[in-house]
Amino acid sequence: MKKLALAAAISVVASSAFAGSMAKPVMEAPVVVAQAKQTSSSSSAIVPLILLAIVVAAVASSN
Repeated sequence: MKKLALAAAISVVASSAFAGSMAKPVMEAPVVVAQAKQTSSSSSAIVPLILLAIVVAAVASSN
């Protein structure tokens, strides 16, 4: 029984000795998130204003 307990103790100690290796750790490249270009709010309002002007011109010319 003593041999079984000794074998179990040695196997627990020996398993932690082989946990690592001598190889250098591999470092992953950092993740870079690109910023999206922001447009001004006036440029996004031009298209609806032009469409509104066309609709107003069409309604005015039909009367």
